[in-house]
Amino acid sequence: MDIVCNNISFQLPHKLSITRTRFTFATTKSRTGPYCSLQKYSTSSLIMRKPLINSLLPKTDHDHREYWKLNPGKFGRFGGKFVPETLITCLSLLEAEFNFVLQDTKFQEELSTALRDYVGRETPLYFAERLTDHYRNEKGEGPEIYLKREDLNHVGAHKINNAIAQAMIAKRMGRKSVVAATGAGQHGVATAAACAKLALDCTVFMGTADMEKQSSKVLLMKLLGAQVKAVDGCFKEASSEAIRNWVGNLEKSYYLTGTVVGPHPCPIMVREFQSIIGKETRKQAMEKWGGKPDVLLACVGSGSNALGLFHEFINDEDVRLIGVEAAGFGLDSGKHAATLAKGEVGVYHGAMSYLLQDEEGQIVGTHSVGVGLEYPGVGPEISFLKDTGRAEFYTATDQEAVQAYQRLCRLEGIFPALEASHALAFLEKLCPTLPNGAKVVVNCSGGGDKDVDTVVNYRYNQ
Repeated sequence: MDIVCNNISFQLPHKLSITRTRFTFATTKSRTGPYCSLQKYSTSSLIMRKPLINSLLPKTDHDHREYWKLNPGKFGRFGGKFVPETLITCLSLLEAEFNFVLQDTKFQEELSTALRDYVGRETPLYFAERLTDHYRNEKGEGPEIYLKREDLNHVGAHKINNAIAQAMIAKRMGRKSVVAATGAGQHGVATAAACAKLALDCTVFMGTADMEKQSSKVLLMKLLGAQVKAVDGCFKEASSEAIRNWVGNLEKSYYLTGTVVGPHPCPIMVREFQSIIGKETRKQAMEKWGGKPDVLLACVGSGSNALGLFHEFINDEDVRLIGVEAAGFGLDSGKHAATLAKGEVGVYHGAMSYLLQDEEGQIVGTHSVGVGLEYPGVGPEISFLKDTGRAEFYTATDQEAVQAYQRLCRLEGIFPALEASHALAFLEKLCPTLPNGAKVVVNCSGGGDKDVDTVVNYRYNQ
């Protein structure tokens, strides 16, 4: 089924029947000719009847990696390429290059060297002894808690794993400039650092609200040579503006996404380059206790750090995968970023996934004390893990996340990012339910020095 607007065709799954849509497009002149702007004038979301939505999910087992081989870019009904025709060729070239470098020995050797010598991998799997003791019951029993220390990467977060790899691809493709969007600033700094290393021009779009909260990250990006452009709003508006900028110069620029959202192959690329987190975790767990983790725990914004940890273990049915979203002021407050808890299926930024949207299919605003979680959607693979039940998803409020931040500081001398603090907060509910000695790995996806002012202000205002 095709939707055509302003002479641009959008392909939809052939079984899809739309019961309510709002498509408001505008044709804009650029150097590459007219294109259709999905983000500036409309969110382009789709709302379908729930019985139909459920019928679109293929009858597959949990080994969705095998399903994906037969249906590239699709996870059940999620994913795809809902983009203007202008972008199809560009995305196809990117997919071909990505598939090539996965098998290219020289590229893989260069990437391994960069991850080891520049990023600082492998990151420790740290036994949090005092945090473990904190959750022991009156009998002295409880799970053992380990932290995957992605905060110790160069520039302080997991984002550099993907940024350096994609920057290398951009250079291989002959692109001279890189465009990116950032919320908490971690992806922006990682992209700016990778571009500085590889002599690429870098432009980072960032929402004005996020720039105010993460002023230190803005300064770092500028010191690394990036041009930082302010956009009214938050991360979703910055993403839209970055995509528009990229569309206007497809032949020379490269859009370096840091999230597992967007049209295929973007989510797959980010997940693949972040999957080193889970691969290292499996190896380190075997070295430390001779087995696998029992539980993997990660925060979920759009899902890059969660999938980075989860993907290696998806086919290990005895390993629980738990993601924690941002409940903000509470799920009933309307001020949260809990897409999986409160969202509906729709299309946004080029792919089908769960979204926070109103009855007319328009994207609604989000809130979290961890600004990196303020995105109104999740990646297609995360959406698929929810629907199949392979992963569990819960929420943590702003207050719970701030308390978890302070707890880790006090007990372990580690500053976790407020985003990762949402996962740490869920330990309060999880640990009492686990058997003695269960091995829990929490992805400490970034450092929290950037969040000190936010935490102090939050405590003051309380």
